[in-house]
Amino acid sequence: MIDAAHMTQFFVASILIIMVPGPSVLFTLARGVAWGRAVAVLTVLGNSLGTLLLSMVVAFGLGPLLSHSRAFSVVLQLVGGLYLLYLGTDALRHRQEHAQAMTQREAARPSPRRIVRQGFVVGVLNPKSLVFFAAVFPHFVNRPRGHITAQLVIFGLIFSVMAFCSDGTWGLIAGTAREWLSGSPTRLVALRSIGGVVMCALGVLIVVSALLS
Repeated sequence: MIDAAHMTQFFVASILIIMVPGPSVLFTLARGVAWGRAVAVLTVLGNSLGTLLLSMVVAFGLGPLLSHSRAFSVVLQLVGGLYLLYLGTDALRHRQEHAQAMTQREAARPSPRRIVRQGFVVGVLNPKSLVFFAAVFPHFVNRPRGHITAQLVIFGLIFSVMAFCSDGTWGLIAGTAREWLSGSPTRLVALRSIGGVVMCALGVLIVVSALLS
């Protein structure tokens, strides 16, 4: 259904977008800095469940449209690329404020259920994931082979698992090095800056690819 070339390209793009310190990663880091590794991992679990639900909604909602309209696919890619540029620019503009907010610790540790629920909400409402699913997934769909909705579902499952592994690693690192991270906003600013640059670069690549397709 999905050929090796499309799958390889999808893996590369997914790794880039997942590793960018966006809303989900920053939220996980904040949890790890505040309460340690266990809370960070539970946060990632909830976030991944929210991401998976979002990917399924997008897959079943966009699959039929994408199977009948090439123009619709191009428009989605353009919108997604431009929005990634916006997110990257915003991350660079507000990197200082985000870093300061992440160094604040909270006294009361929430319950496991609440931690998972909060992570789930962040995952469902994550604009980066929404843009990636709605605008980037279609770029890797093998249209001639059909079953577009099924291809989008597979991409969503793979992306969610990859996100859990990557964000979970971020959470474990934050929980382990909580004193080191919270003691230096400069390090968090650097992470946010790198993330902003990567999002801008990916946005440009998507826009150019859509215009040339």
